[in-house]
Amino acid sequence: MAENIQQITDANFETEVLKASVPVLVDFWAPWCGPCRMIAPHVEALAHELQGKLKVTKMNVDDNTATPGRYRVQGIPTLLLFKNGQVAEQIVGYVSKDSLKSSLSAHI
Repeated sequence: MAENIQQITDANFETEVLKASVPVLVDFWAPWCGPCRMIAPHVEALAHELQGKLKVTKMNVDDNTATPGRYRVQGIPTLLLFKNGQVAEQIVGYVSKDSLKSSLSAHI
């Protein structure tokens, strides 16, 4: 995983995501999920391209169940963009890098 992507947990979600000073992308994923592995390079590329404008994080839904439950994550990959502590964008399933960047660009 890229060094500029932070693994987050239920325990540090509020501090790292909801109280962040920049928009935060949370990639809800699991190691066994094929589409999650397919979208990971896109997420990593955008973490690099948008460094300083966007904080990129990943949460393993197998190890952390409270946060995905709170935000009604029912399928993975689900990417939620948080801005000022609120969900500003939701992307479910595999999308191309260009589509992902386009969805995020309206908020950063």
